Amino acid sequence: MFTLGATAITAVVLSTAGCSGSSSSTADGEFGFPQVAQNTSAKITVWVDSDRQAVVDAFEAAHPEIAVDAVSYDGSANGSNSFRTKMQLFDRAGSGWPDVVFSSQNNDASWASQASNGKQAFAAQLDKGLVPSDTLSNFTEGSLNPCTVDGKVYCLRNDLAQSVLWYNQSLMTQFGYTMPTTWEEYEALGKKVAAEHPGYIIGTAGDAWTPEVYFWASQCQANDVTGPREVTVNTSSDECTRAAKMLDDLRANGTVPNVSVFTPEFLQQYTGKVLMLAGPAWYAGAIFNNPNSLNVPAGELGVAAPLPWQGSDAVTGNVGGGTWFISSHSANLAAAATFAEFATTADDYQVEKAPGYPAYAPAATKWVAKQEASGYFGTSLQPLVEAGSQIWTGWGSGIFSQEAIWAKTITPAIAGGQSIADLLPTWQDAIKNQAQVDGYTVK
Repeated sequence: MFTLGATAITAVVLSTAGCSGSSSSTADGEFGFPQVAQNTSAKITVWVDSDRQAVVDAFEAAHPEIAVDAVSYDGSANGSNSFRTKMQLFDRAGSGWPDVVFSSQNNDASWASQASNGKQAFAAQLDKGLVPSDTLSNFTEGSLNPCTVDGKVYCLRNDLAQSVLWYNQSLMTQFGYTMPTTWEEYEALGKKVAAEHPGYIIGTAGDAWTPEVYFWASQCQANDVTGPREVTVNTSSDECTRAAKMLDDLRANGTVPNVSVFTPEFLQQYTGKVLMLAGPAWYAGAIFNNPNSLNVPAGELGVAAPLPWQGSDAVTGNVGGGTWFISSHSANLAAAATFAEFATTADDYQVEKAPGYPAYAPAATKWVAKQEASGYFGTSLQPLVEAGSQIWTGWGSGIFSQEAIWAKTITPAIAGGQSIADLLPTWQDAIKNQAQVDGYTVK
């Protein structure tokens, strides 16, 4: 294991450039892309972030016949774009590409599936035989949408980060409140909490993924990617303004503060006072069942299904997750595919070790059963399962990062006291400008 840097890049170049022994060679590519000469005994180079080292360990135990060279990098976390940047360097060098890459981002298929500057696309097409159709069909409905470009699948989802409504069951009972069944009821409850239990909160609006939690779930057309280089942006619709006005009202009364869940301020002010928190599946372990965060006692945490707006179907957003890519340049596609399939579907990792909700449905069923058997949760996790297939498809996965745009443009403005509703045109302009910089036609 070594950290990605100048030394790591050199090592990767040597490890992959040396894989030249062949068992076959195809110019046109049986899987839908040109392939180099294949060597089924070649070592594969796998890029993972620190949290995915457990995948490598589990794979090596299950497949000792496949040699793996694991390279640690940041997983393109927080929009660092390191995955794309490094692949562009290898494109220019003409060698050095890893065989398998994990990314914490869900928008990498938008560039990895496309040829660039006359260079072959990095991502191997998976749905023309490289990954069995039975495997692909068992992923949760809609979960491979971020991996699908022009109807072709280019990556496998590691986990889902569907947004749900987490709540403190004990506090709800203590205060005599009933669970809201719509966003309108959620807002009404926020006003009631502000009046009857000031200091308690039902959400936050200080994180970069605020639009993915609230605006995505409101079917706001801020990120409707309709093609490899086409996006429709319209933040003036009723679907956008209703979410903005709700957040403004709840920010004003203090029940949805402008604070990040990963700040000392959040813990100091709101430990023991989080009545509800709309957010992704991974909030369970990262925030609630975490001694370094809210540390909610066993039996108190409940989960409710995504809320609908009156007159609309219930849909939800997605905050993160991860993706696995197989390189089209790999000299051992068979081993690379075996690794990627294992990482996303095998019980040895996805059920036994993975912290997040698996995108692969059979593994998700077992993962949920294991979590419920732990005794930590106060309710069934079936709402989490339902939410996995309710992620709204009108919010796409373009090259540009909505979180980065929001954090740069909107977060400072609302921290300064501006209303989100008034900032919607500013948000639209920022999305449009960034999309055009990235080569998109904006409608």
